[in-house]
Amino acid sequence: MFEASSQKPLPRAFFVRRMLKHTGFVVGLIAFSIALGMAGYIGFEHLGALDSFLNTAMLLGGMGPVNPPVTTAGKLFAGLFALYAGLVFIVTAALLFTPLFHRLMHRFHWDGK
Repeated sequence: MFEASSQKPLPRAFFVRRMLKHTGFVVGLIAFSIALGMAGYIGFEHLGALDSFLNTAMLLGGMGPVNPPVTTAGKLFAGLFALYAGLVFIVTAALLFTPLFHRLMHRFHWDGK
């Protein structure tokens, strides 16, 4: 996916395109995660759309839910979604920082041959 250490670093325009691809994937993952969380809170906890969004956004942001779950299914969903949100955080950070770290390391190790 990325250029080898023996290859010249990508020109800036290609690097920007790579970053935009990664950013687009991250935005899609976050949008999917928000939709999934909202559907779960609406279905299992019978919250309104705005409260569902707030709880989902708080969990994805690492803050925890605003409304404590009251149903058994809602508690199970909230726990599983919290685990999922932690993984989404790690994946989004990796997707955004990997091209940057690769380019930085590539610049330091490329000898220009």
